[in-house]
Amino acid sequence: MARINDNYLKLKAGYLFPEIARRVKEFSDAHPEAQIIRLGIGDVTQPLVPAVIEAFHAGVDDLAKAETFHGYGPEQGYNWLSQLIAEKAYAPLGVELKPSEIFISDGSKCDSANILDILDLGNKVAICDPVYPVYHDTNVMIGRSGEADAKGYYEGIVYMPCTAENDFTPAFPEEKVDIIYLCYPNNPTGTVATKEQLKAWVDYAIARNAIIFFDAAYEAFITEPGIPHSIYEIDGAKQCAIEFRSFSKTAGFTGVRCGLTVIPHELTATSATGEKVALNKLWNRRQSTKFNGVSYPVQRAAAAVYSEQGWLQVKEVINFYLENAKIIKQGLEAAGIDCYGGVNAPYIWLKTPENMGSWEFFDKLLKECHVVGTPGSGFGPSGEGYFRLSAFGGRENVKKAVKRIVEKWGKK
Repeated sequence: MARINDNYLKLKAGYLFPEIARRVKEFSDAHPEAQIIRLGIGDVTQPLVPAVIEAFHAGVDDLAKAETFHGYGPEQGYNWLSQLIAEKAYAPLGVELKPSEIFISDGSKCDSANILDILDLGNKVAICDPVYPVYHDTNVMIGRSGEADAKGYYEGIVYMPCTAENDFTPAFPEEKVDIIYLCYPNNPTGTVATKEQLKAWVDYAIARNAIIFFDAAYEAFITEPGIPHSIYEIDGAKQCAIEFRSFSKTAGFTGVRCGLTVIPHELTATSATGEKVALNKLWNRRQSTKFNGVSYPVQRAAAAVYSEQGWLQVKEVINFYLENAKIIKQGLEAAGIDCYGGVNAPYIWLKTPENMGSWEFFDKLLKECHVVGTPGSGFGPSGEGYFRLSAFGGRENVKKAVKRIVEKWGKK
């Protein structure tokens, strides 16, 4: 009889967001009259901007004519898109990249999981806590961990707690680690890292021959000057870091699917015999074998994001979400609720009122205010007692949600 991958059985619960959807559906079915406002999962609500839609349609039209038809594209992405990203997204930051260092994909969620294919199971991984669940769960799924303890920490994974007490800034692991996950602007806390902080991580990784997985999916939401948009703004980062980016939140591509992974040519790791091997080469081999590339119309749409008109339109949408974040944060803070993030990220990380547990607050918020958020404990044990609200909503719904929460839990 065929055997399953038993590592899946180690996972303590279902993936966070399907569990949220299950609870919301159960409540909605029982209370169909309830006007539920969803500020939980980080899904965008505003439509694709006109420049993107126009390019998308043009890409589809190309497929209708023999002379412009495109079948299989390069698994790494079309060179014209990689070149454009290098010129428009990285060069203005002072970062020089070759198109061959940029791999176009169907999303940074997939890439941050699939990257594990090219690295040995014996590598020790360090993960922030709380953290985007994909980093954690995929390492458990492939067999890098043992069982979870009572707190929810898995044997074999190094955890870096991030709480209000340490300004949500992870401390360097005391034990030797080989892979370090960093996410800035952070999901779920909404915090950012300074150049000095990232420089310290780069120096730490180089000194220990470790690799940083840097998730920059929310870099377009950075508003404060001096905050790095890319790990490669830091000297030495090309020797130790892989960067993931996404069009999902930047340009509303959550349903369109397009992202990218940057692997510099000089980044290496060792083989079993001690030989240094370029990770760019391995990732290229992995993608060529397991991935057929992003569709031509989607890549045309992605290229339009970097057109002069497209970027102006995209920035307008980003600013809309940031204004939502400001409304949520200022409204809750005025009511005496401790909040973090919401300035350089579309997420507000709040301390649950009345010392409630994260899921307890989720259920009360849903049942008494008809508002959906994300329990902090779903992002890891250190997220217990916290809660994430997303700014990806309509303006009126955001205002209504804040009003309902303040009326219920605001300090009189």
